[in-house]
Amino acid sequence: MSNTVEFAKMNGLGNKILVVDMRGRTDKVTPQAAIALNADADTQFDQIMAIHDPKAQGTDAYIDILNSDGSKAQACGNGTRCVVQALAAETGKKAFTFQTVAGILNAVEHGDGTISVDMGQPVFEWSHIPLAEEFHDTSRIELQIGPIDNPVLHSPSAMSMGNPHAIFWVDRDPMSFDLERFGPLLENHPIFPEKANITLAQVISDSALRTRTWERGAGLTLACGSAACASAVSAARTGRTGRKVTIDVASSPIRQPLVIDWREDDHVVMTGPAEWEWSGALDPSTGTWSRDAERGAEAR
Repeated sequence: MSNTVEFAKMNGLGNKILVVDMRGRTDKVTPQAAIALNADADTQFDQIMAIHDPKAQGTDAYIDILNSDGSKAQACGNGTRCVVQALAAETGKKAFTFQTVAGILNAVEHGDGTISVDMGQPVFEWSHIPLAEEFHDTSRIELQIGPIDNPVLHSPSAMSMGNPHAIFWVDRDPMSFDLERFGPLLENHPIFPEKANITLAQVISDSALRTRTWERGAGLTLACGSAACASAVSAARTGRTGRKVTIDVASSPIRQPLVIDWREDDHVVMTGPAEWEWSGALDPSTGTWSRDAERGAEAR
């Protein structure tokens, strides 16, 4: 078995993604390789989307997702759009069904290049998010940062989109908060036994939100698809918006909104762009890599 595989450096609304082709192989991208790749400025990423041969009948591929710290992720909507774009370019297909540890995802590439991913159904039960203690109503849980009588952030909406999320509602631009300082504290708060994605969400109108996310296992991110979905669902659930909204991801350099539709069948569909940057080869066990233009040159 060759020690290198093809990969592409891509982004989903700025969310830094490495799409790694592990089809035809039995090994996996190791946590050590992920950490090494993330340590290099050229291959730094938010998630690795490793495409494996399908395990379940009727699916196109099994997707193994790794965070930049080498830990496993259950879901990554922006990364899934990147996988769709890569496979659509390779195969000419437009519709795909993927299996992940969080379940089955259906996705389709549209004529305008945008990609819709059915992110599945939201989970609100406290023990399934999961939270460390019981909350009858997870649309507003007791958690705050700052002085008791004047907290900076408080009372988030908690839910799961295949991974745990806490949405803090803010009344000004999410970029004006020191999320780099608060994020690690909240991600690792004892209330979240499996940690959590932390999002600041500002309601712009009854059909628009502006968000910024500290991503579990990845840190401050330019974009997070599952967090956008969680924000939209939580906004509708708490009566702040309707069930279909546009999300302006405040930290993304790409000024194209995500469209999130919490459909009547309870499925959450996210539509947005994906962008190919460059491709190369990497060793999935060590993380050494080279660009396509450098083939034959010594790997980094």
